[in-house]
Amino acid sequence: MDRREVAAVLAYIGRLDPRTIPAGTGDARDQIVQWQELLDDVPFATAHGWDVREAVRAHVLDSPYPILPVDIARKWRAYRRDRLDRHTDPTPAADPDNPASWRTELLGTRHAVATGMAAPSSHRRLTGSPHPDIEARLAAVGSSIPSAVRAALAPYRPARAAREAAVDAGRPDALSVPCQWCHAAKGEPCRSRRLGLDGHARGTAPRTRPHPTRVDLAMAELAR
Repeated sequence: MDRREVAAVLAYIGRLDPRTIPAGTGDARDQIVQWQELLDDVPFATAHGWDVREAVRAHVLDSPYPILPVDIARKWRAYRRDRLDRHTDPTPAADPDNPASWRTELLGTRHAVATGMAAPSSHRRLTGSPHPDIEARLAAVGSSIPSAVRAALAPYRPARAAREAAVDAGRPDALSVPCQWCHAAKGEPCRSRRLGLDGHARGTAPRTRPHPTRVDLAMAELAR
């Protein structure tokens, strides 16, 4: 902020909190110089959520103490940190073989976000429906994982392979229901419980095959 903006801020503070009004013209001039020295890099307002008057008003409402320039500077720094925490660097349009241009554009984007000149760029994610070509291919294949890849992964995920084999054979998926024997939740494999002399379970190793009672329950659910 320049001195005119700092003077406007001090006038606004004086309307909200008369205790901050200086006694004379000389004191007011010194106060403007002091505040401008500490708030030189703080903007008066930006297009993306920052307004120094809102920071002043929040302080007057929340604190019984007169506002100081460091209070505004700290709120501005917190605003900058929050914006950078919510920002994901987009890929620069500069040539990646030119590191200087790449770095300059990257830092320029971060500075624009930090100073409120640009909105933070959210994390890139897949949204919307898949491409029509992908939909047609998935409809023809029947799964996003090819059968050869699925067969290669079977030794490393036996429980999943057992479920897929049961469904392919026309049997019910036992993991679609909870197990009443080992209390495994829906979608989780059954576990082998070894009971100690005190009656408490001593081991809960996962089972490749579900308990027979769980298979019966899945068949009953399928029959319904």
